[in-house]
Amino acid sequence: MNSDHGQPPSGIIDRIIRFCLVNKLIVFLLVAFIVLWGVRVMPFATKQEIIPRDPIPVDAIPDIGENQQVIFTDWPGRSPQDVEDQVTYPLTTILQGTPGFKTIRSFSMFGFSVVYVIFEDQFDFYWCRSRLLEKLNVAQQLLPEGVMPSLGPDATGLGQVFWYTLEGSHGGFDLMKLRSIQDWYVRYALQAIPGVSEVASVGGYVREYQVDVDPDAMRAHGVMLGDIFMAVQRSNIDVGAETIEWNGVEYIVRGRGFVKSVEDVENIVLRVSDDVPIYVKNVARVQIAPALRRGMLDKEGVEAAGGVVLVRYGANPLEVIERVKQRIAEIAPGLPRKTLPDGTVSQVQIVPFYDRTTLIHETLDTLKNALIDEILITMFVVIVFIMHFRSAFLICLNLPIAIMLAFILMKVFKIDSNLMSLGGIAIAIGTMVDMGIILCENIVRHFDEAPEDEPTVETIYRASSEVGSAVVTAISTTLVSFLPVFAMFGPEGKLFKPLAWTKTFALFASVIVALTILPALAHLIFRRVRAGDLPYHHVGWWAWRIVLLGAGIGGGLYVSFAAWLLAIYAIWALSEPFLPPAGRKLGRYAASYAAAAAVLYLLTVHWMPLGHRAGVVNNLIFVFGLNIVWTAARLVFIDFYPYFLGLFLRHKAAFLSLPTMMVLMGAFVWLGFGPVAGSVLPSPPPSQQAQAGTEQTIRGGASELYQRFWSAGLHTFPGLGREFMPPLDEGSFLYMPTVMPHASIGSALEALSAQDRAIHAIPEVESVVGKIGRAETAIDPAPVSMIETVILYKSEYKHDPETGELVLDDEGNPIRQWRDHIRTPNDIWDEIQKAAEFPGATGAPRLMPIAARLVMLQSGMRAPMGVKVFGPSLEAIEQAGFAIAKALEEVPSVAAEAVVPDRVIGKPYLEIDIDRERMARYGVNIRDVQDVIEIALGGIRATTTVEGRERYPIRVRYAREIRDNVEAMERILVPASGGKQIPLAQLASIAYVRGPQEIKSEDNFLVAYVLFDKKPGYAEVEVVEEADRHIRQKLESGELTLPAGVHYKFSGSYESQLRFQKQLAVMLPMSLFIIFLILYFQFRSVPISLLVFVGITVVWSGGFLGIWATAQPWFLDFEVFGRNVREVFNMRTYNLSTAVWIGFIALFGIATDDGVVITTYLNQVFGRKPVRGIADIRAHVIEAGNRRVRPCLMTTTTTVLALMPVLTSTGRGADVMIPMALPSFWGMTLELITLFTVPVSYCLLKEWLWRLGVRQGHFVEEAATSAPAS
Repeated sequence: MNSDHGQPPSGIIDRIIRFCLVNKLIVFLLVAFIVLWGVRVMPFATKQEIIPRDPIPVDAIPDIGENQQVIFTDWPGRSPQDVEDQVTYPLTTILQGTPGFKTIRSFSMFGFSVVYVIFEDQFDFYWCRSRLLEKLNVAQQLLPEGVMPSLGPDATGLGQVFWYTLEGSHGGFDLMKLRSIQDWYVRYALQAIPGVSEVASVGGYVREYQVDVDPDAMRAHGVMLGDIFMAVQRSNIDVGAETIEWNGVEYIVRGRGFVKSVEDVENIVLRVSDDVPIYVKNVARVQIAPALRRGMLDKEGVEAAGGVVLVRYGANPLEVIERVKQRIAEIAPGLPRKTLPDGTVSQVQIVPFYDRTTLIHETLDTLKNALIDEILITMFVVIVFIMHFRSAFLICLNLPIAIMLAFILMKVFKIDSNLMSLGGIAIAIGTMVDMGIILCENIVRHFDEAPEDEPTVETIYRASSEVGSAVVTAISTTLVSFLPVFAMFGPEGKLFKPLAWTKTFALFASVIVALTILPALAHLIFRRVRAGDLPYHHVGWWAWRIVLLGAGIGGGLYVSFAAWLLAIYAIWALSEPFLPPAGRKLGRYAASYAAAAAVLYLLTVHWMPLGHRAGVVNNLIFVFGLNIVWTAARLVFIDFYPYFLGLFLRHKAAFLSLPTMMVLMGAFVWLGFGPVAGSVLPSPPPSQQAQAGTEQTIRGGASELYQRFWSAGLHTFPGLGREFMPPLDEGSFLYMPTVMPHASIGSALEALSAQDRAIHAIPEVESVVGKIGRAETAIDPAPVSMIETVILYKSEYKHDPETGELVLDDEGNPIRQWRDHIRTPNDIWDEIQKAAEFPGATGAPRLMPIAARLVMLQSGMRAPMGVKVFGPSLEAIEQAGFAIAKALEEVPSVAAEAVVPDRVIGKPYLEIDIDRERMARYGVNIRDVQDVIEIALGGIRATTTVEGRERYPIRVRYAREIRDNVEAMERILVPASGGKQIPLAQLASIAYVRGPQEIKSEDNFLVAYVLFDKKPGYAEVEVVEEADRHIRQKLESGELTLPAGVHYKFSGSYESQLRFQKQLAVMLPMSLFIIFLILYFQFRSVPISLLVFVGITVVWSGGFLGIWATAQPWFLDFEVFGRNVREVFNMRTYNLSTAVWIGFIALFGIATDDGVVITTYLNQVFGRKPVRGIADIRAHVIEAGNRRVRPCLMTTTTTVLALMPVLTSTGRGADVMIPMALPSFWGMTLELITLFTVPVSYCLLKEWLWRLGVRQGHFVEEAATSAPAS
């Protein structure tokens, strides 16, 4: 053995290990660099900044919306049909030729057009904007004069991160004043913040100078409507007249003429009659009043004014919101104030009602807490397994360094921090520590077996080198398993690529730390004490212990109580050489037990899986029992492993039938009993009545038994439901009902106010703010009939608003803010739906703000699923939409009350049809009549005042009382030739008709939506498939007929799931093939690579069986200290979502790790030990398996237990993280069987080769070694 000492390393891994062992100073400088840079960029806030921070950009979830640009065109007063024909249609036809174009959606509404151009994801966001600008230059020529399309803000639908209202601290400010403050002060103050794309105003009243014309006075003074309009337009202007020089001084000449007040407008001269001026005030009433509005804001039943901050594409939302809050704090003292009649001073305040930082921080806290719990639980398992404090310390040190390195890589590769990216690190924790466990366990074993005279560095080098390649191979398979995720595109790619990157970073970092830093630290910590050797004579011995003591004391005082553990260990390490041998041995065990107890206490206090109401003691017992039972079972497993392995080696066929059955059961769970069993077994015949005769009775009994078996299989294993993503609990709801299209804005406000008051009365609701119509931004094209209500609900337990800590009552229990019957947010939603019922208002699907924006970005609809009906005319698509809606209500899995078809033609119109013949008799042309209609009825902005920084429109219009009915409209005067004024009734007819409130199109096809939602307990993909089948059956039977030229398609988030399945069907086999190739390059044997590779199917089936068991109400249905275990571990039905598949992909990567480690050592044993017969083969297999079972069990245990905090988490983001963790948890729990399947299969292969007489390259012949046979 000693002959190998000092032998030069043969491979690159060996050379890296040797270099780090020889150059420890460089390694320690590298550690310091990683820690400091990691602290600088990590996404979590720190109380005390050690170095200047530059954190990774943070958001709640990745922006998975389409790569879309918005083109907004304002054309005030025009009907949706005019906007569609003259603006939207010309724009969409021109824009369809844009490079990178994918699809176009458009909305034509009253007074404006919005066109969404969706590009392929591979094109840069700002490159797309520049291409559109080029196209708009061409499109401008096709639009009506004065109509100017413009690009919307460089933000996405998810950019709405901060909503606020303006309120007087004690009232006293009207809505017009508040809106003016918002428009001309607050908006520009916030819009100047870096990262803010736009600040849009909503609600309140826009201040407007209104010139309300009296037609009788006009006739009396001989004034035409056009005269008034032109006079007002020409009376609001400042001019400049260059400069003059006077007495050597230059003066700038300025002519002032801007309107400053109502009096200025009233005194505008229209004409002069007999030297008597006719003023505007002689023919009209001038006042300041609210302008026409298409959007309103209501806060808890009271109308309000406010705004929304849009974050620029690519900016860090958290940083931007923090800057917004800082700017609000800066401008707050300067906001207007006034003294009320009672002497109270009221000042305008900016009050947020939707702040995404709350969700971001809560999501980060959930993941941060899970990471801390995972690290602590891993430390406890390692300490209990090894019972060697230095080894445990060394392994646990691997985690924080690797996580810091992962943060650095996230910063370098520009991977934002969010639920998915941090989730990648969270699900990798258990695997990250595996590398350290395998390496450290092998080092300790080599120390026990190495000769006393062997240098420590050589022992560590040999131990590290022996398992280095296996470690790299195991990690390589894990990394390769995520190739399908990297190959994803579309929303699913944007969602899960960050997770794939961060898990890759974390595992790569763990390998780097394990192969470079861990051996160097081991050389420092592990020293063999030889006779006569006094270690404390070495400076290094004192140095690292004193550094550790200082770090522990400093950390305990300033960072965390847990750091005192380092100080305690350092004190023991300093005193260890001065103790007798028995005292040292006892001290080592005492240190391990003390460390385990301390870690267990810290874990319990931080984790509290039973909840704070159960108390620390009960939680401590639960956590201790959970870990000890799990760990003790593994330790017992280790003790009995040789016996069971020997038993299974003697009965291979019987044993291998067990994993085969697991795989079959896993297929039943995944696909369902019917499809799997039906592929190999005949379907049961239809039930028949019993027939006479013994033979027939027997046959009938057998048939009935088979039918029962088949029915039980179908009932027990129906297959997993499919959906794209489990819903993310954002802590708020976005309630989006609609009112009837014919409802006025006043009626809509009445409905909104009533709903807001009713919802706010729910005790669990914290605040309610509703919006009707649109905010003043291009990315909010909402009609007046659409209501959007943001509902923030209280957390289950009360938290301190400053620190975020739980608030306790006098007895030390947390204060619960929900009523007893409210158990989940779904219960709150049920209460909201009951309270929000209002005549004329529809229901709404269960949506949350981010989820709703994502749905609307992806499909254009405001529901997660729906039917798009395309056709040649509005009447046809409305008719088809209502017919499809009626059919959908009959589908069992569809919630009938949530089926809402678009009322395409439901808006009342008053159409003025001009008679050209009558018009010609009076010498009037179309333009003259249309100008009068436009000005007198609609009111046109004649000019805009300039009042300092503020700008307000001046509008000319007939007074309301002489234009608010058809009879009054018919009396509107139209100027004719010869100075005559002709009533409109003599030139045109006015009729009531029905028309569209909005016109939607997609790729130039008119489209209508039929929105629907699923019933609880159903998966969205199955619901859509069932609905599709039902409609097709209706069409085939003739019960449902569609108008000519009409077609439909289902749309929604389920499309992403179908697209993901198609991608997975291609990429997953490719990934598995690459994993097999890696195994082959490790073992250079197809049979051995296959037997390791087969372990994936066993672990895969374990994941599916675990998901099935989790959904069974009888599984683990018992209570511990008053808490049901199923409730503690969030056990319920989980659909086969993309998140679950990501969990399986992660599982595939680690499924072969133990097999690689065991098989590597099996090859090493068979490569150096002779074989004389079958008995020797089995003995060698048992020896190799027994040698590697401990590290394999440790890695499995840490992987499984490290996921438990994720399974018990209840914070924001837990509902997405739990489905991702389930496959790995259950798969690795049942992975224990692979510790037998690999050796048994390996033994089967070797025995088969031995019996065939194949010896060369597979066995060491006894004659080839001098050592006696063992």
